[in-house]
Amino acid sequence: MRGFRLLAVVAGVLGGLTGVAYGLFTEQSRRARAVIGVPDAPPLRADGVHGSGEGPPVRFAVLGDSMAAGLGVDDPAQLPGVVLANGLSDEVGVPVRLETHAISGSTTRDLVAQVDRVLADPPDVALVVVGANDVTTRMSIPGSAALLGAQVRRLRDAGVGVVVGTCPDLGTVRPIAEPLRSVARDWSRRLARAQRVEVERAGGVAVALGDLLAAEFRARHADYFSGDRFHPSATGYEAATSILLAPLCGVLRHEWWPR
Repeated sequence: MRGFRLLAVVAGVLGGLTGVAYGLFTEQSRRARAVIGVPDAPPLRADGVHGSGEGPPVRFAVLGDSMAAGLGVDDPAQLPGVVLANGLSDEVGVPVRLETHAISGSTTRDLVAQVDRVLADPPDVALVVVGANDVTTRMSIPGSAALLGAQVRRLRDAGVGVVVGTCPDLGTVRPIAEPLRSVARDWSRRLARAQRVEVERAGGVAVALGDLLAAEFRARHADYFSGDRFHPSATGYEAATSILLAPLCGVLRHEWWPR
């Protein structure tokens, strides 16, 4: 994921770093980038109809960044969109058509174009996961959260049910050394709180991924992170989908069932 060098600048803004401290943060950022590296390939794709049942498929769109897209898994069946599509199908008894618009490296600014594409033919329900790249590229927390709220409102105005997984806790990422990791943790948690306020104000449902998953990711980091030690593994995504499925089912029942 891009932008770790900029976390040192974020730290300087937050704490008024001295030259020596700034050098420490810069070196920690360099080491984190070296460990994480650049993805060898884009996330797998498995768009199409999943699940079973009678009747026209429910349409399910996934928007956001690499976590939404499922970067880090080796089997298309393990993609979070596929796992959630199958879970939704089991819940409502009809097939679910998965449509992935999420792009690795996206910030909330990039979400605008994704929403544009979705609104050309609105689905029944959408999942949005975004925010980590907003931290690493130093987007302001109020501006980022407000932009997310505006995109949720656009989707809701088009009749799309929306669930948002708020920014994960970047303090769980081991390649980011202390004290830089504490800066990342603070920034990502504050962004997640601001996102939740704006999402709910816009009529969406917010799921606090950081609050709900951070302890597990810290305790089981070897299992929950993929080989780059930054993106989740299939096990990590399974933990995330397990807390996203129920809100998605609730939104889908509310938005789609009357049809």
